[in-house]
Amino acid sequence: MSKQIALVFGGTRGIGAACVHKLAEAGYDVAYTYVSSAPNLPANLGGSRIKGYAVDICDSSQVAQAFADVARDFGAAPSCVVANAGINVPPGPVAQFKPEAFRQLVEVNIVGAFNVLSAAAQHVLDGGNIIALTTSMVRVGIPGGGPYTATKAAVESLVRSMAKELAGRGVRVNAVAPGPVDTDLFRAGKTDEAKAKAAGMSPFNRIGTPDEIAEVVSFLASAKASWIHGQVIQPNGGMI
Repeated sequence: MSKQIALVFGGTRGIGAACVHKLAEAGYDVAYTYVSSAPNLPANLGGSRIKGYAVDICDSSQVAQAFADVARDFGAAPSCVVANAGINVPPGPVAQFKPEAFRQLVEVNIVGAFNVLSAAAQHVLDGGNIIALTTSMVRVGIPGGGPYTATKAAVESLVRSMAKELAGRGVRVNAVAPGPVDTDLFRAGKTDEAKAKAAGMSPFNRIGTPDEIAEVVSFLASAKASWIHGQVIQPNGGMI
């Protein structure tokens, strides 16, 4: 019997790269996407095949082509799709936030995520699962965070609707909404004081690691999560 296939959008750094490794460890063959420069990842991880594809998620035709390429190269459509690709920009109060910066967030984090989730809904195998990455900050209002978290709240709304729409095919749809995680995206432009403040949002006084988030994604992609559907799971170290 051939292996199940996972397709991770945004699988080269941070949480996405950790998801590629964890899903391979769980027995999936894993396809992943990158924006421009192909990363130096091996063609195999353990007994799992790994292959990358250049995809701009803002272009729906490129997203659709990725599903076609995966089916061609791996011999079947994916049974797991992880919508991880996204961006952030420097935070700022709504009153001072530049419209062009917000439009950039919307274009990638909402339109791009919509393209991925829409194509996933069309192409994921019956009985499969779709997992979108959002953020716990949707439920924790902080000054300067509104524009970014607004785009992630939109993704959660798509997830909840898709969970009702795809249940007839046995497809589970969930979101994983981490708190602060030690990634390049998190560290970019932050002072030591800002990093310490983020760590203090958890009673454990630290931020999460990409592997800790990928473990949750891998669990949701497994049969052990067969009764988890339409949920937003928050691995955030108790951040309230």
